Amino acid sequence: MPDLGKYASDVLAAYGITAALLLGLIALSVVQSSRVKKRLKAAEERRKSDG
Repeated sequence: MPDLGKYASDVLAAYGITAALLLGLIALSVVQSSRVKKRLKAAEERRKSDG
């Protein structure tokens, strides 16, 4: 790891915040995808039963 000098804590904090935000966005995307898949499957089942 490069020597960051007096800015080490700021840089590492920025990396940590960025990683947390990226993980949060990925988790949100996975949850939202799951919900949409469920709704799509339900809509397809209704369509099959209607006609």
